[in-house]
Amino acid sequence: MPTAPHIEKHFTAGETVRDIVIGMSDGLTVPFALAAGISGAVAANDLVITAGLAEIAAGSIAMGLGGYLAARSDAEHYQSEKKREYGEVKEVPKMETEEVRGVFKDYGLTDEQILPITEAFRQNPKN
Repeated sequence: MPTAPHIEKHFTAGETVRDIVIGMSDGLTVPFALAAGISGAVAANDLVITAGLAEIAAGSIAMGLGGYLAARSDAEHYQSEKKREYGEVKEVPKMETEEVRGVFKDYGLTDEQILPITEAFRQNPKN
């Protein structure tokens, strides 16, 4: 009896959705608070609307730049850590082998299963 292939589809946009939700919540809260505050002090609707739109534009720019800088900083940190780990594989291979063994032991692998992995790392260190 033929069976249908098992295809897994995982949600991969977690960070994007998180950024949109945070941005929307911040982007909606501040303009409404500003409009409420100004409308209590000023009777002109045009001024309240103009101030609200100006805040939306300024907030969008600030949130966009903040998100960009945070993502760029995160990427730079990842690259520096990756470079450091590759260097440690070359400079202190025994310590790195033990570190890798510890990680795989936490996943329940035996020493016999881990040995080929650590040997491959030792024999093929990346630059």
